[in-house]
Amino acid sequence: MGTNDTGPIPARVRRDRMLALLRERDFVRVAEFADRFEVSEVTVRGDLDALEERGQLRRVRGGAVPRSAAPVERRFEEARIAAAAEKQAIGRQAAAMVKDGDTIVLDVGTTTTAVAYALAERKDLEDVTVFTSSLTIAMALERADPWLTVVVTGGTVRPKQHSLVEPLAHFIFETINARSAFIGCNGVDTDRGVTNVNLPETEIKRMIIRASQQRFVCADSTKLGQVALAHVCDLVEVDRLITDDRADPELVTALRDTGLEVVLAPTGE
Repeated sequence: MGTNDTGPIPARVRRDRMLALLRERDFVRVAEFADRFEVSEVTVRGDLDALEERGQLRRVRGGAVPRSAAPVERRFEEARIAAAAEKQAIGRQAAAMVKDGDTIVLDVGTTTTAVAYALAERKDLEDVTVFTSSLTIAMALERADPWLTVVVTGGTVRPKQHSLVEPLAHFIFETINARSAFIGCNGVDTDRGVTNVNLPETEIKRMIIRASQQRFVCADSTKLGQVALAHVCDLVEVDRLITDDRADPELVTALRDTGLEVVLAPTGE
């Protein structure tokens, strides 16, 4: 149900409320704005265009994301809801890349957890070993025994992401040579590279990069063009970006112009 119970909301007020909702959610679809404020999608697009011209948000396919605020860390359960269909599409695309006999690393994150769930469905695989610092991913892969072997790194638990950070993780990552790593993040930018919202997990991501022959960043389209607190790596250190087909075409073109391979996972819409 919409928020308008007493008549049309003035455009200025409606746009302020749209920005407030974006700050809470990080990504909101056009259809959701229209339903919430009881206006047409044409009106919503006009509002979003006006707000983008003022530099207060960034339009992406199907909706909008904040422009001014840097990404903030949300609890795993909250982040998992956002862009769920996009993350599932990325998960399927990434899981399809794994081959028999592979040793891979699955980084912490809701998108990489989607990779884990898709990987658990790959009953055609044999002799695959997965290293992870995510308790959630380890649980998601538990049902894939015996065709997958899961190795969990040691460390201190971060309840917010159900992840393990230093000490101890380096004892594993300094001694393995994985074929590929699937890395989560909070931002992918042409100039600032791959970034993340918190420092402890950023250090683990850097270890994962050093321990892997191929590095695949898994990031839904709302992360493109965003810059978070901590620098993970430059784009030149990434072999492939796997995002979804709702990504802003201009952002995709700009990323490809850097030489980065960008794969758009089909969401089915």
